Amino acid sequence: MEPLEVPLDGRAEVHIAAASPEVARRVAEVLRRCFAATEQRSYPASAEGGTRLELTVDTSRAAEPARSWLESSGS
Repeated sequence: MEPLEVPLDGRAEVHIAAASPEVARRVAEVLRRCFAATEQRSYPASAEGGTRLELTVDTSRAAEPARSWLESSGS
């Protein structure tokens, strides 16, 4: 397994595995409503099926309700 490249401060790499592309896209859309995000990248999950979707979210540019949650949960 390759070591993961650490994203810039305030950003997070998100990897979604789902049974179908539609399910993965729905999860990504919820994240985009809360955070600024890059364009998603989609790949087959395995030879048996499924979808793997990846995107980067920027937590420093959070929208509500994520902003309230991040501010209240900060150390």
